[in-house]
Amino acid sequence: MNQPSSVEASPIRAPVWLRNVFLCMLVLLMAATAARGLLRPEEKPDRWQQVQLPKWRRGVEFEQSLQRLDQALARRWQQAGVEPAPKAPLLLLARRVALALCGTVPSLEEIRRLERYRGPDPLGWWTQGLLEDPRCHDYLAERLARSLVGVEVGPFIVYRRQRFVGYLADQLAQDRPWDQVVREILTARGLWTNQPQANFITVTLDDNDQEQPDPVSLAARTARGLLGVRMDCAECHDHPFDRWTQQDFHQLAAFFAPVEVRFFGVRDGQRHYYWKPLGAERPVRGYPRVPFAAELLPKQGVPRQRLARWVTHPQNRAFARATVNRMWAVVFGRPLVEPVDNIPLEGDVPEELDLLAEDFVRHGFRLRRLVHLMVASQAFARDSLEPPGADRRHVEKAVANWAIFPLTPLRPEQVARSILQATSPGTIDHQSHVLVRLVRWAGEREFVQRYGDLGEEEFAPRGATIPQRLLLLNGKLVTERTRPEPPLGASFQVAHFAADDEEAVRIAFLAVLTRAPEPEELRFFAAWLDGTQGRRRQRAIEDLYATLLNSTEFGWNH
Repeated sequence: MNQPSSVEASPIRAPVWLRNVFLCMLVLLMAATAARGLLRPEEKPDRWQQVQLPKWRRGVEFEQSLQRLDQALARRWQQAGVEPAPKAPLLLLARRVALALCGTVPSLEEIRRLERYRGPDPLGWWTQGLLEDPRCHDYLAERLARSLVGVEVGPFIVYRRQRFVGYLADQLAQDRPWDQVVREILTARGLWTNQPQANFITVTLDDNDQEQPDPVSLAARTARGLLGVRMDCAECHDHPFDRWTQQDFHQLAAFFAPVEVRFFGVRDGQRHYYWKPLGAERPVRGYPRVPFAAELLPKQGVPRQRLARWVTHPQNRAFARATVNRMWAVVFGRPLVEPVDNIPLEGDVPEELDLLAEDFVRHGFRLRRLVHLMVASQAFARDSLEPPGADRRHVEKAVANWAIFPLTPLRPEQVARSILQATSPGTIDHQSHVLVRLVRWAGEREFVQRYGDLGEEEFAPRGATIPQRLLLLNGKLVTERTRPEPPLGASFQVAHFAADDEEAVRIAFLAVLTRAPEPEELRFFAAWLDGTQGRRRQRAIEDLYATLLNSTEFGWNH
């Protein structure tokens, strides 16, 4: 009888050298495919081909509103005795818009598409394309959420910040009227999971009050975030420098007293509000009353519904002004009125603020239209360069009056996103592979934690610290993203597929700084790359990227 063999049949295996050759060919094929998108993006169709300016953007009413805004700016410049700076080039304006709306510099393939655009109003087309981009919805939602729910983690279980940000992003994607969104937030009911706007309420749960929403915090959020007034300074005593009294503030808080959180979510109950006047021995009951424009408050309805209608009433100038001032700060880097949440109800305010607020109300509280007006304005079109020979006082006056575009340092997440995008061969967006998006999320999160985040005080004047500069110079994100080892990294692609040294330099400048190099820069860096090959060339291009990413120009919103 034949005995079974003790040696099992081995599967046929390709030689090691053949497997390595196959792997190298696969990597090169992937790299070549990515390089085609980097160097010849015209072969890669995307959503930009469907972007069109809205009809109202080309209409008479928009042009009239824009003309009134520009005339107000011209009067301001004349009264201040300043000359406006020259107009900035298109690519610089495109960089500003991308940073403001998406929190990142544009990708190289997006820049190529803008350069090839031959339709009317390229900046308007570019702005509309970004406003339709999910990156914009997510980024602006986060910026707006800071004024409504802050940046804190909030109470465990009953608060979902990301759900609230996602809700705002959905509303921005639909371009829903902002007054409708705000009314939904102020009157939210139900569970904080399936009614995410209810997180505006649950974030304030007070451990000292049977774990119920805090009317004081809700009143402060409403006043600052939605009305642009700092009434919370009057919580304990009358405001020493403004019109607000302690009673004003607590009567506003009384609108939120009935709201409660139960097992089935947020609802309106029957709780009353009590507060203790300064110097009083015992608390007194507070009744819901608004601190100004009482004639706009509806007579009927539950307190929160009445308050929501009053806040968003078309004749309540505070609401429109506060929205315009915050959006102007997002677009320009600083608000028309500083601080962003302290706009005087009476007295002088910038003419531009009221013009934009009136247009905002007249055209249905549409944020996209508001952004288009700001970007199309003569203030946004100005360069950031100081006039040759101008004295410091004149320059400061010109900047204060929007005759020179104000320079502000990039926010931490803008720095992180821009580093990731500048060193990527393609656009990092919602169409990117899930692994690419995961890498971006992890890299951005770690960088922001180490770089520092101003939180709710995001528009406070600031400058880069020494640890922040060192993080850019020697930090993990810049080091890893500029090294040439990853076959799909930008420096690898440029090193292997740029036609010559000058093209390599141009690509790096466009990807990092969104501009072509000046002749002197081109000659210097081309000479730096001249004669390099293989690994040495990759290292030289890595150094080129690292140099540009650590430049002062990269770190500002100019």
